[in-house]
Amino acid sequence: MSNPFNPGDLTDIDLLEQHPFDQTDYDILKSYEAVVDGLAMLIGSHCEIVLHSLEDLKCSAVRIANGEHTGRKVGSPITDLALRMLHDMTGADSNVSRAYFTRAKSGVLMKSVTIAIRNRQQRVIGLLCINMNLDVPFSQIMSTFMPPETPDVASQVNFASSVEDLVTQTLEFTIEEVSADRNVANNMKNRQIVLNLYEKGIFDIKDAINQVADRLNISKHTVYLYIRQFKSGDMQGQER
Repeated sequence: MSNPFNPGDLTDIDLLEQHPFDQTDYDILKSYEAVVDGLAMLIGSHCEIVLHSLEDLKCSAVRIANGEHTGRKVGSPITDLALRMLHDMTGADSNVSRAYFTRAKSGVLMKSVTIAIRNRQQRVIGLLCINMNLDVPFSQIMSTFMPPETPDVASQVNFASSVEDLVTQTLEFTIEEVSADRNVANNMKNRQIVLNLYEKGIFDIKDAINQVADRLNISKHTVYLYIRQFKSGDMQGQER
């Protein structure tokens, strides 16, 4: 079982050295807060994700998702086990601990891994701890990975080998999509294709405008015109 950190335990932990944090350190740790939320959303409520700042070990938890599994919250101290994992990683090239098992105070069995977060000087400034509750019913865990019966968005993902392939695949799919839409007049098809591609963010890719213009057999100036119209809120416009 892991226990909260006690300041008197700092005997062999010279590795922390209590360096003052600078703004870059804070920014690096801040950037991991979205990782905590994203991992919790992906893995599910049976997994606790904790972001620790090593600036103050007595209140190291600066972001936590699903903390009900261990009873922790923002401001909770680091655990002795996390410190041991930190000790094992500090002198090594690896930033990831071995997977390990422990029991929370409530008695639930957890499988965990700890990831070291380093600053530009390669000093460890934080830890990302991922703790999966193995006592949660397997059916509940599996339900997290099943798509909902009525998905909010029907998402098609293009796993392209290059950005050029990504543009090509998205363009071909969009052409099929618009061509099959009887609500779009024939003389407005190209404009609608450009609009759909614009909404998908394809024109954020370098040279996408040239690829689209060549495939639709229109000038790149026409593509630019349509994009300007969309940006100005003119969704009707005229086909060229």
